[in-house]
Formats: sequence, structure tokens, C-alpha cells
Amino acid sequence: MVCNESMSTIHPLRDLPIERLRERTSIKWAEHGPDVLPLWVAEMDAHPITEVVDAVAAAMQAGDTGYPAGVREYAEAFGGFAADRWGWTVDTAMSAMAADVMTGVSEAICLVSAPGATVIVNPPVYPPFFGYVEHAGRRTLDAPLGRDDRLDLAAVEAAYRSAGSGSVHLLCNPHNPTSVVHTRDELTALASLAREHGVTMVVDEIHAPLVESGFVPYLSIDGSEDAIVVTSAAKGFNLAGLKAALMLGGPASRLSHLHEMVSHGPSHVAMIAHVAAFRHGHTWLDGLHADLAENRQQLEHGLQAVAGARWKRETGTYLAWLDLTGSGLGDDPAAVILERSRVALNSGLPFGVGGAGHVRLNYATTPEVLELALASMARTV
Repeated sequence: MVCNESMSTIHPLRDLPIERLRERTSIKWAEHGPDVLPLWVAEMDAHPITEVVDAVAAAMQAGDTGYPAGVREYAEAFGGFAADRWGWTVDTAMSAMAADVMTGVSEAICLVSAPGATVIVNPPVYPPFFGYVEHAGRRTLDAPLGRDDRLDLAAVEAAYRSAGSGSVHLLCNPHNPTSVVHTRDELTALASLAREHGVTMVVDEIHAPLVESGFVPYLSIDGSEDAIVVTSAAKGFNLAGLKAALMLGGPASRLSHLHEMVSHGPSHVAMIAHVAAFRHGHTWLDGLHADLAENRQQLEHGLQAVAGARWKRETGTYLAWLDLTGSGLGDDPAAVILERSRVALNSGLPFGVGGAGHVRLNYATTPEVLELALASMARTV
């Protein structure tokens, strides 16, 4: 862990030589060749949280590597985090475990809807939303984002009317890939529409810890009583390889009817790591927020030299949704950039409507890697 001794500030995204990063074996650095700079999949190039390392090491050394004991400790750790960060009191009694957020989302959809039901999504949106809905035996219906990548409530209501009662709205908040954080007014209006049309909300809030200020948990708003939210420490604390997720339900939700087998998915050691992150990762997270703010400034400056690049700067995640429709690189700029610049970005096409001509760039890396990538893109785009 890197600290500024005079300020005792942790900088998770600093002082990580690229040679050390290339030694990592997870998909971000392993997918492409050694000449590629990876700014794609949602992993961070970050120092670990000391307390998480210590908790996992202690479990391994003690042989505490069996099955998870239950959701209580995870729910309480998250509840403490939510109270501290968002002023929200979590009903820990209405909680359940899942292997990861998308497994939890899929199980929630199956719990609250019938086979063949419609699931409304807001593209461009996280590509696994489409695959998991299909795997659950449901079908997606688009209610695309509107102006400035905000929720288009008119499009949402039209989708609700088309889908009918018994459908589901799968909401991503903060939104991936645009990094938009939905406001309390937007969420309240959404809840009112859902109640009016008999639609159940299932909400993915995995990126919420990355919001420095202004995040509104869906279950904290009026009208959310029957909703189910799925969250995790995976994105905010860089623990995607340690799978565990938390499902939370409103007081009128059907979460208590969730099949007990769903709770068998998470790893006991992963839950130890997630609990440690939510309980002890506050200072690390504050440092991450500061590093990401500086990286956003660096990215905004560097993109000025990339022909045709436009970015509506949002701060809900560490992901930048770049509009390259004016760059002359076609519908899939990521493929061209990988070939010419040796920089790996996510193609916008799998994100659905609005994805053509766009890329998703992950700037949760070191300033050195970001500088090299932007310079290469500026030379070749």
C-alpha cells in the first residue's frame, strides 16, 4: 500500500510500475499480448487494502476455508458502510447471499417474474444484462437512455405499458457504461411508474461505493417496498476475483421466498474479504476517489489530442463512455484502436442501442499507463 507519510493519505492507483502490472494473471492483463495497454474490463490497477489482505491471510493460515456461515456478517458490514456513506439504514433482516451480482440479478428476476416475462433495460447498458436475462428465460425490452444519458421516463413508461403487469425493470445505478448516477427525483419517479404499471424493480448497485457523493440507494426512496437490490464490494474495492454478493429487499419484496440453494454460491474466503473491505476500507476508498478525480482530469486533457473523441464527463464509476462517431473509425472503434494503437478498450456494440461508434475506457489505472495509452491513441487515431 502506498501512503504519503506527511498526510497519511493512501493512493491505491499510484506507484505501480507497469512491469509489476504485467505480472498479474487476471483477465485484464492476460487477455492481450505484452504490447497492449489494457483499459477495458472493469478491474482496477490498484494496491490492495491492507486489512483485506490481513483478513484473507489469517483465514488461510487458520485453515478457515470451509463453507460460508451465513449472510448476517456481510449484511451488517454493508449496513455500517451504507449508514456512514449514504445515511441509509439497511434492513439486514431482509437480505440474502449470492455468488456474485449478476447471479443475484438473475435469481431476483426469476423470483419476481414468470418464464417468458419482459425485462426492461436502459441501453447502452452492461452487456451481461442481455445474456443473463436470456439465460433466465425472459426477454429484454429496450427503454434507451435519453438526453445527456439520463433516464428517459417517457420511454420507460412506454416500455412499461408495452410489457404489462408482471414485468421487471433491471436498472443499473450507477449506470454502466455512462457513469451517470441516477438522482433521487429520477428514482422516485421511476418507482411511481413501476407501481402504477405493476412492474418490479431489480437494481444492480455494484458500482455504488465508487460514487464520492450524491449516491441514492434505491431502497431508500418512497415506493421501493417491493424492489430487490443486488450489491457487492467487488467493484468499489477491486475484489472481482473473490466472488460474493448481497441481495437486499424492500419490506414487501419476495426476497424471503428465495430458494436456499442460491446462498450456496459465494465463497467463504471471499465473504471474509468483502466484510473487511466494507468495515475497514474507508480510508483506502477515500484515496481511490482522489486518485480517480485526478485521472479524470488527465483523461479529459489527453482526449483533446484524440481526433473526434467526445466525453460527457460523469463520475459514477471509473468507466468513461467515449463517443467516437466523429473519428471516422466506423461502428467499432475499439477494434481499430486495438489494431493501430495497441490499446484495449471495450467495444460499444455489445452495450446495445446507442453503442455503435462508442468505446468504454477504464481509467482506474496509474497515470503512467493512462498517459502511454492516450499518447498512443492520439498518434494513431
